[in-house]
Amino acid sequence: MAGRSREPGSSGGVDVPPSAPPDRRTAAAPSVGDVLRIAGFDIGPGRGAIVRIPLSRGYAHREFEIPVHVVRGTRPGPRLFLSAAIHGDEINGIEIIRRVLRSRRLIGMRGTLLAVPVVNMFGFVTGSRYLPDRRDLNRSFPGSARGSGASRLAHRFLAEIVDNATHGIDLHTGAQHRSNLPQVRACLDDPETARLARAFGAPVILDSRLRDGSLRQAVFERGIPVLLFEAGEALRFDELAIRAGVQGVLSVMGSIGMLRRRSRRRAVAEPFVARSSAWIRASEGGLLRSELRLGARVERGDVVGRISGPLGEGEVPVRSEISGVAIGRTRLPLVNAGDALFHVATFDRLDDAAAEVEAYHEALAPDHPETD
Repeated sequence: MAGRSREPGSSGGVDVPPSAPPDRRTAAAPSVGDVLRIAGFDIGPGRGAIVRIPLSRGYAHREFEIPVHVVRGTRPGPRLFLSAAIHGDEINGIEIIRRVLRSRRLIGMRGTLLAVPVVNMFGFVTGSRYLPDRRDLNRSFPGSARGSGASRLAHRFLAEIVDNATHGIDLHTGAQHRSNLPQVRACLDDPETARLARAFGAPVILDSRLRDGSLRQAVFERGIPVLLFEAGEALRFDELAIRAGVQGVLSVMGSIGMLRRRSRRRAVAEPFVARSSAWIRASEGGLLRSELRLGARVERGDVVGRISGPLGEGEVPVRSEISGVAIGRTRLPLVNAGDALFHVATFDRLDDAAAEVEAYHEALAPDHPETD
């Protein structure tokens, strides 16, 4: 099967036992001259292919697969995986990957791009965050070949994709009825991960702890630098979030030597690392009228919304208990006491952080032409 590649639209593939992954912190990037094997199919240098990793049949005997778009350069370089829709209703990342694959900047690319637009195909086809058994795939890693459905999917993704990569970017959105400002979450204790987080170019970086069972934890434990990008809302295309993701992915690819670096019209400002973040919660149930937009600066004590009954009775103000920048918010005006309403990040240099977020919004606003 040497030299054989997947043709677009084909499906299937044999189960290949994964080999022990190398330590990416000390090993050199794999040579692009090496044949890359995914799901039993070989892709040589300078080739592109769509490989469909078979998973299982559903109860209606429908075949479920993970589609992988493989792009290989002719010259040696890193192997970067892009993953989206680990939560099946988070679709912004699907469009980010589509635009990255169509970018002219990939011409002459070094290394290999492993683009996986839909990891959780089970949830994607039903518009659900979860798998059919209501498990969260992003709490099921590293998984097992003989475990639950979520565990098997997690295990297969690591074996076929992650163990073939040297770097990774996992694309997410907020949950349903909750929107996030473009932000990168990463373990900044690792110098290479911190470097890539800054290279991505999002205005806000959260030094985020690794969650048990998450893809990010499983990838990091394999010695692979990985970023998590959050932007937008589930089941919605958000143009600003998509443009931010495309720009960030291409920037990271340039920073690791996959793409030719190019001068920018606007100098890239240093992203701001949040010291901490907290949610402003509803003190009462009722109808929320928000007065705080994503990316806006907020001071402690500011009124960020008002909650009242359906006829406007019993109105109470919602006040911020911290100063910072709004990086997440609910989109649902129907709230109960204790519901999370606004996610606010705090910074040492709040004035500068707020100004940079505002400039970032203006640069990527939908009425601006695309730049990729």
